[in-house]
Amino acid sequence: MADPVKIRVLIVDDIQETRENIRRMLQFDSSIDIIGEARTGREAIDQSHSLLPDVVIMDINMPDMDGLVATEAIRKRLPYIQIIILSVQYDSSYMRRAMLAGARDFLSKPPMIDELTNAIRQAGKLAIEEKRKAEVNFATLEAASSSVAGQRILGKIIVVYSPKGGTGCTTIATNVALGLQSESTRTALIDASLQFGDVAVFLNEQGRNTILDLTPRADELDPDIIQEVMIKHPATQLDILAAPPRPEFADDVNSDDFSKVVRYLQRLYSFIVIDTSSYLSDVTQVCLDIANVIILVATQDIPSIKSTNLFLGLSDASGINRKRILFVINQFDKRISISAERIGESLKQPVEAIIPFEDRIVTSSINRGTPFITENKMLPISRSIFAVIDKITEKLEEQFQEESAAQVANRY
Repeated sequence: MADPVKIRVLIVDDIQETRENIRRMLQFDSSIDIIGEARTGREAIDQSHSLLPDVVIMDINMPDMDGLVATEAIRKRLPYIQIIILSVQYDSSYMRRAMLAGARDFLSKPPMIDELTNAIRQAGKLAIEEKRKAEVNFATLEAASSSVAGQRILGKIIVVYSPKGGTGCTTIATNVALGLQSESTRTALIDASLQFGDVAVFLNEQGRNTILDLTPRADELDPDIIQEVMIKHPATQLDILAAPPRPEFADDVNSDDFSKVVRYLQRLYSFIVIDTSSYLSDVTQVCLDIANVIILVATQDIPSIKSTNLFLGLSDASGINRKRILFVINQFDKRISISAERIGESLKQPVEAIIPFEDRIVTSSINRGTPFITENKMLPISRSIFAVIDKITEKLEEQFQEESAAQVANRY
């Protein structure tokens, strides 16, 4: 009979004595294997990526970053890892913040031995189950991608669109792109609002190179050309493809060449996020046609709702599957009587995410060229962006499952 799987545990605390005490508490439990220790939040992130624990016991207060930030970073890259937060301050606000950051459990310091081991066993069981699911999904993905000779997994295209201007598409596009960007999921942000695009400005970058440097070479692109033209956001390594420098240059970009550029970028990036204008130009229509997910943005005012209704009717007529549409209400104000539920019912398109009205935070972030998601991930508006990203992931997973089922059906 195979030996039972042990729960791999990483201990994170800046005080050596605390780490040793926890190690002593756990050393006689045969179901637990302590695989490492870390003294800082950064070390915790690095060790999690290299050692791949099932459970991390995380102190909330550390010198370089708090345990909640480290927890969020670990769970973003390795979502199966379960985090148990330890804190001397055991109150509801700390517990709530821990849960929002993705922690599995929250215990007061010093923990009782039974309390800690029970928490580890429960978290470990969940981690092992989640890891097995991930392995199965990865195996399915590999099988699907190798079913056609030479086929490779292409990056996913996320288009942010609103039929009415002023709804905050650029704010959403920049923050979503930054939320998706990581070492393992390289992300490109494209400004397809060709006349008056502000993506580069929102990120405090100068548009030295623009889409105009790529479209004339759409049939001869290579990775070197792409890297030569893309603007690299230094703090996050996000790659930006800016809009033309002047409105009159927008006509120099035709939809066929634009589509070829985006299709080529799919070979190099995990995600391509495209900010579009409200005007349904040829380029905007191409973006909507090739998008894996369309983030449709509206606000709580009647003109925006009317324009969104017209667009949904147009998209139905043009064959856009509504399953590709992620309907988002931006600048949501609870004081306004028009609720998200009423909007969704009226348009026969459910509202899947709500971004709160935070005028001061958003305006300040735009003026400084520092998207709010990079400054404070715990803000309600930042958490709403991560909720949008979660919905994007769900839609992509649904599409993958449908495509896999169709491939299997076609074999028989």
